[in-house]
Amino acid sequence: MHSEVAVQPSGWTERVPRFSFLRETAAVTQGEVRKLLHDPVEILGRVIQPTVWIVIFAPVFSSFHMLKGSNLRYIDYIVPGILAQSVLFISVIYGVGLLWERDLGLLQKFLVSPASRGALVLGKAIASGLRNLPQIVIVYALATFASVKMRWNPLSLLAVVVLVILGSALFCMISMLVACIMKNRERFLGVNQLLTAPLFFASNALYPLTLMPWWLRRICIFNPLTYIVDGLRGCMLAKGQSTYGLWLDFLIPIPMIAVLVLLTAWFYPRVEY
Repeated sequence: MHSEVAVQPSGWTERVPRFSFLRETAAVTQGEVRKLLHDPVEILGRVIQPTVWIVIFAPVFSSFHMLKGSNLRYIDYIVPGILAQSVLFISVIYGVGLLWERDLGLLQKFLVSPASRGALVLGKAIASGLRNLPQIVIVYALATFASVKMRWNPLSLLAVVVLVILGSALFCMISMLVACIMKNRERFLGVNQLLTAPLFFASNALYPLTLMPWWLRRICIFNPLTYIVDGLRGCMLAKGQSTYGLWLDFLIPIPMIAVLVLLTAWFYPRVEY
């Protein structure tokens, strides 16, 4: 009696079981975070920028008395803005890594992996947030050295971590979307600088919105960095208060991240062309 052998039809390919979306995202995040763990020099380099701002620029700007009538010193006021600045400047260059992956041929491997496009981009965004967590330690250490009175209760520290992750993910997604559209490093860097300067200076990171012209204050209302800084100021400083309300500071970035994940996931396969 002959045993029957199942014959696979022509063109049949075995389907690889797909991981769940959360597991796919976690796998991408883990791979991205490992890059930082294998490059401690990068963490050391991140100390320079906040150090320059807190040790040099903040004392100089304090002489301008921009916070008349406030219970905060200028160096206190600027510390949350410096943390937000570090998060912004680190996250907005994340897109260049996408272009390097394309040039090295790694992007092709990602695109044929079982992971969905949404998991790929969201995993990178979350990894950007985790890679920015050392900035919290750096800024808190510098602020303590500068005698800035900080909030040290666990709930406030957790809120700062969440805001940093949200801000990092948001600006990382903007950077990746620009990289997907521009498709080469020169154009990406040009557009990236064009976006970074208005995001930073048209916010409350360095000075109160009350010092700005009325038309610029209207623009700042639509700047997500304004709410990230406002939330950090309310959570980090012992005498800090949120102008817009912490609930709004946390809420604003979430729908923006969701929309950017969908847009970037749609453009992501096209970056290879």
